[in-house]
Order: sequence, then structure tokens, then C-alpha cells
Amino acid sequence: MAWRLALHTGSLGAKPLDLALRVARETGWDAVELRYVDFTRGLEAGSSADELLGLVKASGLPVSAVGVERGWVCSDGEEHARLVGIIDGVSRWAEELGAPIIMSPMDPQPGDLDRAAASLREVGDLVAQRGQTVALELNVGLVQFKKLQQVRDLLARAAHPNVGLLVDTYHIQRGGDGLETYESLAPGEIAYFQYSDVPDGPMNPPGNTFERLPPGAGVVPFAQILPIVAAKGYTGYLSYEALNPAAFDRDPFEVAAEALAASRKLG
Repeated sequence: MAWRLALHTGSLGAKPLDLALRVARETGWDAVELRYVDFTRGLEAGSSADELLGLVKASGLPVSAVGVERGWVCSDGEEHARLVGIIDGVSRWAEELGAPIIMSPMDPQPGDLDRAAASLREVGDLVAQRGQTVALELNVGLVQFKKLQQVRDLLARAAHPNVGLLVDTYHIQRGGDGLETYESLAPGEIAYFQYSDVPDGPMNPPGNTFERLPPGAGVVPFAQILPIVAAKGYTGYLSYEALNPAAFDRDPFEVAAEALAASRKLG
């Protein structure tokens, strides 16, 4: 199938939102994935939220997802209220931009699973009002949610239709999981998909997840993975998230164009 490809703004480093949008549009990406920090940096620079949303709309690019601040899943008290308030605000932005997915990394610190499931149900109810889904991302650098199955188990505990699974090829590969991980997914289970390639060799230095590559430049078996993903019924965007300082230091137009060319070869 012809996949729709989104450029995650993190693949360009800390570029201003207006530049990231121009790069994505002029190099031919189908959509863009926005981070929460894209907005906070713009606000700190003196722009209003309406002005930033206007930039995105003026670009003409669909928005595949908008990210939130991590840490809300196992939080409580005032910090929980603050983080859920951010999710509500991001959800409003996403609604205005027509983005169906609220992207959230899992918490950096482990926590109680019952508390976490309650948070998922709370946030699921919040975004359901706007017809959105929260997609939860594993991270190989975490303790509690470094494997896709750990996120799946939490989602099963919460059992909320508006909170789903984010599949990320980098973290799955770096976590030592193979094609069986993708094959084990149920039809319709994938809420969102992010991708980048993994270097052939261990992390250098250990724990470094900022060494991601364009597809075809590493060891991720995309030719086997993507047919499985399609067979599971996923028809959403593939979002290219390749965090790598070597790419951040280069011309962003060249980085984005090269990544898109490599991505188009995926099918």
C-alpha cells in the first residue's frame, strides 16, 4: 500500500515551528507531527497560541498527531492536575488542527499500575469528547515501560477505547524484540506508528537513543514489518521520528528530503 508519511518535527532538532513547517511542506511530506515543545518554545519567544496555530494552518499540511508533556500516567495531586490540564489544552489545539492523535511518551519513573490505569481512563474520557485517541509510546530507556507488551498490559487494564498503542520501530528494535512482536498485535490495536532505523551495533554510548537513522540505513526489517502492520488494519500515518544530533547540525531541507526519499522506498 502507499503509506502516508508524516515528518516528526523532532527529526529536525530544535528548529522554530515556522521553519519546520516550511521544510516539511517544501520537501514534500504528506503531513507533520508536532511536539508540545514546538508550542512552548513559540510561546516563550512571544507568539500567541492562536498565532502558532495559524502558522500550522497556513502551511496547508495535515497534522498527524500533537504531543504532550510526559509524566501524567502515574502522577497524582497538583502535578497530575497540571499535566492533565496540558493534555486538555493540547487536545483543543489538535481539534482546531484536525489532528486525530494525541501522542504521549510513557512516564520516566515507574508507578502503581492501578493508578496508571485510572489516569488512562480519565484522559481517555477527556479526549473522547473531541473524537481523539491518546497513543502511548514505549521507550527502551525506561524501567517500567521499555517493552511494547508492558504498554499493552496497561492498556488492557485501563480498557478505554480512546487510549491506544503507539508502535515505534526504533524502541522495539533496540529493546531486542523481533517480528513476533508485530505479529502478536490484534487487528485494530495500533493507534499510531512512528519509525526510524537502528544502527548495526550497540548503543554508543550505552543509553543513547539519539542515534536514529533513515529507513534502510540500519537493521530494522521494514520490508517484513510494514506488511504485518497493514495486515493488522492500520491505515494511519507513518511518522518519521529520527532523533540524531548529526542530522540536527545539517541543512534541515537536505535531512528531510533524504529521509523522505528513503521512506518512499518502503512502499
